[in-house]
Amino acid sequence: MYTIMDDSRFTNLKQLKSFLKSSKKLVIRFSSVDEKYEFIDKTVDRFNYKNLSGKDKRIVLLYIKKLTGYKRAQLFRLVKRAVEGKLTRKKYIRKNPKTVYTIRDIKLLEKTDEWHLRLSSLATKEILRREYAIFRRNKYENISQVSVSHINNLRHTPTYKSSWVNPTKARTVAIGKTEKPENNGIPGSIRVDTVHQRDVYHINAVDEITQWEVVVCVPQITKKCLKVALPLLLGQFPFAVFNFHSDRGIEFINETVANILNELLINQTKSRSRHTNDNALVETKNGSVIRKNMGYTHIPEKLAPLLNEFYTKYFNVYVNYHRPSLFVTEIRIDEKGREKKIYGEARVPYDKLKQVSYKKKKHFLKKGITFEKLDMIAYEKSDNDFARDLRKRERILFNKISEAKNN
Repeated sequence: MYTIMDDSRFTNLKQLKSFLKSSKKLVIRFSSVDEKYEFIDKTVDRFNYKNLSGKDKRIVLLYIKKLTGYKRAQLFRLVKRAVEGKLTRKKYIRKNPKTVYTIRDIKLLEKTDEWHLRLSSLATKEILRREYAIFRRNKYENISQVSVSHINNLRHTPTYKSSWVNPTKARTVAIGKTEKPENNGIPGSIRVDTVHQRDVYHINAVDEITQWEVVVCVPQITKKCLKVALPLLLGQFPFAVFNFHSDRGIEFINETVANILNELLINQTKSRSRHTNDNALVETKNGSVIRKNMGYTHIPEKLAPLLNEFYTKYFNVYVNYHRPSLFVTEIRIDEKGREKKIYGEARVPYDKLKQVSYKKKKHFLKKGITFEKLDMIAYEKSDNDFARDLRKRERILFNKISEAKNN
């Protein structure tokens, strides 16, 4: 059934206004785009749209929009063309009519990728062009005109995938397991990272459960330095370390570190690709602890032993016995499934270690270490008194660093 619409009796804008008010629920469909264009063209001419005031133009536009269903931006473009002349559909002409690439063309692309180990689309396009334009290989005539973006489309076709056997492969390093570190709810799973400060490197290690933190300094990331630094670092944890997690950097993913950890029966894991949270805890501490206290000043390489003495005697004691850390008390899931962690608890790592030990009813400390001995360290001085002494030692340290740089 076809409905014929005759709006020729609408001769003034008052009639259009009345029609718009009384036909809010009316829906009219044109059978083709050509009919819509013809309707717009006639309406613009009949009401002399070009010479109307802005208020009257709005009524005509609302009328045309009501009957055609065009959006505002499209409607303005069509009305403008109708005012300038006859409104007709533009004929669409492809800029590049060669859009069909045969199986033979796709095979040529596949072979090119195989021989060149699949370069980028732009580089591959240049190779195809040169094969035809410079080396006169006529079989490349059609595929040489392919666009850069369409190369990726052809690479996803069944024809290409059926024979492509040499994709880019990640290099596998058989050191450490690529997985999320598991803490098993007990202390001993540490996250490790390095902080570079010109001529020295700070190695920062943080336990996931208690946030117990140990920092050591090395002049270089070498086998010789790591053989000394890692035992020093691991020895300052009062509990046994069972997992050593780092990012995929070569400073820890190497045979020296792997051998040391194997001798101590410590599992080694490394961060997964595109999982930035795997090592986020220690990276946060890099900024809020290391950089906040040590800054960015140049430290000469020869002062690394002096920094280790400062870390062992003062700094590591301060961050674990006198500096509170924040802990997650609640995880909320919003309507989009995103996690929001609520940090509602502040404790020094030593108190957190005692809390976990009490809850688990298990002694996590190394042989020869007791909470009575650790209490003597923790409660010998108040937090403010120890922090005051730390800052005095820090000023002495940085004065020596300044003198070393000037000499």
